[in-house]
Amino acid sequence: MAEKRIALGIVGASTRYGWGMRAHLPAFLALPEYELVAVCTAHQETAEESARHYEAPKAYSDYRDLVSDPEIEVVDVCIRAPSHYEVAMAALEAGKHVFCEWPLGANSTQADEMAALANAKGVRTMVGLQSRYAPSFQHLRMLVDQGYLGRMLSANMTMFLPGIMRPRPERSIWGADKNAGAHALNIATGHALDIFLWCLGEMENVAAVVTTQVPEWAIANTDRTVNVTSPDNVLLVGHLVNGAVASVHVASVPWHGTAFRMEAYGTEGTLVATSDQMVEMVDPVLRGAKESDDALHLLSPPNSLRWIPPEVPDGVAVNMAQMFRRFATVIREGGEAHPDFVEAARRHHTLDALNLASDTGKWVKV
Repeated sequence: MAEKRIALGIVGASTRYGWGMRAHLPAFLALPEYELVAVCTAHQETAEESARHYEAPKAYSDYRDLVSDPEIEVVDVCIRAPSHYEVAMAALEAGKHVFCEWPLGANSTQADEMAALANAKGVRTMVGLQSRYAPSFQHLRMLVDQGYLGRMLSANMTMFLPGIMRPRPERSIWGADKNAGAHALNIATGHALDIFLWCLGEMENVAAVVTTQVPEWAIANTDRTVNVTSPDNVLLVGHLVNGAVASVHVASVPWHGTAFRMEAYGTEGTLVATSDQMVEMVDPVLRGAKESDDALHLLSPPNSLRWIPPEVPDGVAVNMAQMFRRFATVIREGGEAHPDFVEAARRHHTLDALNLASDTGKWVKV
């Protein structure tokens, strides 16, 4: 007999725009482990539209109604970063398992509270640092653990994403405020630095510059601008706990960004991962070479590192589906879901260390 499907409710299930529409829903709907029971958007009309489109039986315009629905076992929080805390905390209080997009909270204080409540409630949690589930990054981490590099000496990463000077629609200007938590430090650096450190080893100490190079955004279809406090450039140097030196530069640039590149050099080999998009969007291209090789060559991940069904559409849904399938296994069979809220809170504190190093101009122990 087929195993009972896990009842799912999604907060942030628009049919018109957003990460839920692009990545979460295509992934969930292609997995046999989940049954979409309810969707929630900001207005009842759009909620009902989403329910029809995604074939969900229930439509809510208030997240409190969704999280209190006794049929729902898992709540997916896929909305603007400033609202993650409020919705996820309500879901945890209701005793639901929770998947929350990254960043977990707007800051580390919120993240710590969310992790503590999840632990107190004894529920499973997972956070959308989905690059960890890209097959090629899993392969990279495996190769590092197996000693492909020998003793790691140095590593670097860059991610330059275009668009900082494009006019913003009115609905997006909330992101200009650093306190909202949706900026190059929390989101772009959070994603990129997490996979860098997950693959190569955690930071020991760091010096950093966190800065806003474009202090005003133009508002689309108006002659107005908005003042910006959200950082758009993050640079750091430091040591990893394994003794390697590391450098990182993540930035939102005006035009023609070169996207993602990560390099690691050791006494016995070299590994290079590249992507033409934001790091979390797709599986990167991994190349490597040992001392005896003439040049870098493609390192394809083993088939065992992709465990999703063929129904999952290629592109941004793949890494999400990899995560969601693992989350279902943990909910059903027990064990730990990685990265959970505790790990996400720790990563928020890593970002705090960058802020502190930048503000003080001093080296900071991470």
